[in-house]
Amino acid sequence: MIALLDPSQYRQTPWKNGGGTTIDIAEENGVWRFTRTPIAEAGPFSDYTGFERMQVLVAGRGLVLETPDGEIDVRMPFRPVRFAGELPVVSRLEAGPVEVINLIGARRAVTIDLDILDAGERGAVEPGIHIAYCTDGPAILDTDETLHRVPPHHALRIDADQPTLLACKGGRAVVASIIVGVRA
Repeated sequence: MIALLDPSQYRQTPWKNGGGTTIDIAEENGVWRFTRTPIAEAGPFSDYTGFERMQVLVAGRGLVLETPDGEIDVRMPFRPVRFAGELPVVSRLEAGPVEVINLIGARRAVTIDLDILDAGERGAVEPGIHIAYCTDGPAILDTDETLHRVPPHHALRIDADQPTLLACKGGRAVVASIIVGVRA
């Protein structure tokens, strides 16, 4: 199944720590969430014990995540990072407000991945749920030789029951992959 997700259907959710609001693009019953989040001020991240987190900067520059183990560098756009949900994180903004895409998944139930697909790139996605989100400009995505024109801030949800070829024919998409089950 393939469905276009429209921004008018997205929900806004207050952060667990009260520091801001997240735009929920897609989610499933507390097992996983795919969101876009503006970060206007430095501060602590919410605790997501038991969850894996991935994040990618999509607007602005200069985001650094400070942890007890050192810094996680998110300064450059479109370079995903991964960290444990229970890791204490405090954001630092070096050049003003930013926006990020988040993918959060319960370790007991799903395996998550976050990737960037630029024009001319393609790859196979395995069976699972895949969300291809257009951060700013439109994109043309090809799923097994079927073209989908995806407007800015819209997403294409692909529920794949077999390996599926996903290609970007124009624009850029942030691709979240949620695979049910835990890999060894």
